[in-house]
Amino acid sequence: MDRPPRILIVAGSDSGGGAGVQADIKTVTMLGGFATTAITALTAQNTLGVQGVMPVPTAFVLRQVESILSDIGADAIKIGMIGSAETAAALAERLPGNVPIIFDPVMVATSGSTLADAATVAAFGRLMEKAALVTPNLPELEALVARDVESGAEVEAAALELAHRTNAAVLAKGGHGEGAEVVDTLVSPSGLVRRWRSPRIESTSTHGTGCTLASAIAVHLGRGRPLEEAVERARGFVRRAMLAAPGFGGGHGPMGHGAAGTDEMNLDQVTLPARDYEASVGFYRTLGLTQIVDSAGRYARFECPGGATLSIHVEDSAPAEGGAVCFESGDLDLWVERLRAAGMAFDSLPEDQSWGWREARLRDPAGNRLILFSAGEYRRFPPWRVR
Repeated sequence: MDRPPRILIVAGSDSGGGAGVQADIKTVTMLGGFATTAITALTAQNTLGVQGVMPVPTAFVLRQVESILSDIGADAIKIGMIGSAETAAALAERLPGNVPIIFDPVMVATSGSTLADAATVAAFGRLMEKAALVTPNLPELEALVARDVESGAEVEAAALELAHRTNAAVLAKGGHGEGAEVVDTLVSPSGLVRRWRSPRIESTSTHGTGCTLASAIAVHLGRGRPLEEAVERARGFVRRAMLAAPGFGGGHGPMGHGAAGTDEMNLDQVTLPARDYEASVGFYRTLGLTQIVDSAGRYARFECPGGATLSIHVEDSAPAEGGAVCFESGDLDLWVERLRAAGMAFDSLPEDQSWGWREARLRDPAGNRLILFSAGEYRRFPPWRVR
């Protein structure tokens, strides 16, 4: 088994468990990394807001960092809430420059509570200059460039200004924007721009989205993946965690990290033939699976408690030729290229399907059907999911 990437998390503690170090550890663990921490502040908070903040003295923050780096080491470093201007300056001096640093410039909690004073925000500059990636949301980006940012062109221009100033890539997160789509914009100091557009998930369970995204990117960068791939995979994890939110609290609730799964190659879906739709649906529901897709009379998908899914498919026009074992991967096309280079023959190469999956098909030496696919949130949370 490959050694997990070591992710040093420098951030504040969230007593409500939805953001901060708690969200970071859950994210890193779910994505197969090993999380270590340097706590910068203690907070008393819940889904309704922050009731109190106690910064950790700078010297003790540095002592935590030294303890980790001198023994365990780090393949990537994620920085969130800093706690004080003094700590920001000290971290800029101490953190190594030979591992990727992802800096999430936390200023305000999802509830609206302030988590960084003006002096701390002013001290962010030196940290951003050491970072490989800075991940501000739109209000944070406005604060860092000292002007309003409204249109897509203004977001890109502001992100590019910040990238030129810091020599770090900037991911301007669009969750605070308006409209039916969320647009995240990645800008490099060289001027390269990449945008991701996704349907907005209407939910109040958004506490910790920024922490989660930055930590997920850190895991993928710690594995040695390119920045664009790391961002794309991390966005998928955040969306699945939002869709799996447990619904706790009366305000901005936590996400469902534990149910978001990973996007490494995984056996998480089996499709079986069925003759009698109602009989098969009744059987698997009685077995204890939760039905999440119902195309009456033809197709049904069920979810196991651990997140794996099983489908039944009725073949009316021809005898069913047997089931299919499905393997999911976040880098389907690259995986198929490697398999073809190794001599494997495919019945069909990766192709987008009408149900939101991207699939390639082949058979094992005995003729059993295999489906290699990438589905993102559509495997467990399709728009037509049975509620």
